[in-house]
Amino acid sequence: MTAALVRTLGDFDLAEELVQESLLEALEHWPKDGIPQRPGAWLLITARRKGLDRLRREARYREKLALLEGDLMSDDTAEGDDRLRLIFTCCHPALPRDAQVALTLRAVAGLTTTEIARAFITNEATIAQRIVRAKRKIVEANIPYRVPNESEMADRVGEVLSVLYLMFNEGYLATTGARASRRDLAEDAAWLAGLMVRLMPKEAEAIGLLALMRLHLARSDARFDAAGNLVLLQEQDRRRWDQERISSALALLRRAGELRQPGPYQLQAAIAACHAESPSWEGTDWQQIVALYDALVDLTPSPVIRLNRAIARRYLNGPAIALEEVNDLEWALDNYYLFHATRAELLRDLGRTAEADLAVRRALRLTTNPAEQALLRKRLS
Repeated sequence: MTAALVRTLGDFDLAEELVQESLLEALEHWPKDGIPQRPGAWLLITARRKGLDRLRREARYREKLALLEGDLMSDDTAEGDDRLRLIFTCCHPALPRDAQVALTLRAVAGLTTTEIARAFITNEATIAQRIVRAKRKIVEANIPYRVPNESEMADRVGEVLSVLYLMFNEGYLATTGARASRRDLAEDAAWLAGLMVRLMPKEAEAIGLLALMRLHLARSDARFDAAGNLVLLQEQDRRRWDQERISSALALLRRAGELRQPGPYQLQAAIAACHAESPSWEGTDWQQIVALYDALVDLTPSPVIRLNRAIARRYLNGPAIALEEVNDLEWALDNYYLFHATRAELLRDLGRTAEADLAVRRALRLTTNPAEQALLRKRLS
């Protein structure tokens, strides 16, 4: 809906306000009148009506009013095309990269400023400022609302894939809210990644990202127990994994490999594939996983990637070596809950229980995900 309104109005703030107002009206009327047969169309028509009311009151929007009253605002807007246009608009190279990603997560994925700040491991005020500046820049620079042509695509594809990756991560394990995961958001990110693959069938990293998402989604039904508690990978019932999704992801990964354009998403997908193809936790090929992480660190030596490699090294080289690597990351990840949760597990393996409990408590203060909190409290008890 936001994408459809932005396409016509060219105004992010107004489009977002109209969507929110239509959702509020639905919350008021649907419990009494029932959910309409086409709820999406109902919401879009309501947003358009509210937009018309708003624009009629503002003379400077007469041109946009004519567009809204015309045939351009149909109820059957091609959602995929609209959202891709919106993503590429937000990821225009005229915007700073961090602003591109923040704005797209806000405008396309609908993430809150709090959720985006957690994804960036930064504060909310900084993210809010980035989003405001990016919106202003789009208007001032008259950035076009369209999917770029082939010659322009290379400048944008990296940022677009970054956005979809962060969007998927937020859905797979939510950073805020009462739900531990947002399956709909993760599925939405995978759907958009599929659109990117159809748009760019020779872009190996887009294919690798789609493979990565499908491999993780294949395990979704086994990730939580009946009470909503998080089930760790080593404890999951692998019979509940979606084998059809795993097979399609492995085929995508082979297709990406044939293009001979290695990249971080393909390596992450290869790591996920090692787990997906292993018949049991005990049979996991940790040597191959650590080798893949080594290659990944060479490409993207981020602290979070290095932390994940340390987790893998725990099972290949033992907790002492893994702890050394984790401790080296404190300067960058002291405000990241998984750093302290990982450190706690390694300390416990080494018999340093008191230090492990302190690390768990620190991790508890840094996460708001209910399933993660329950797991950490269980470790304390």
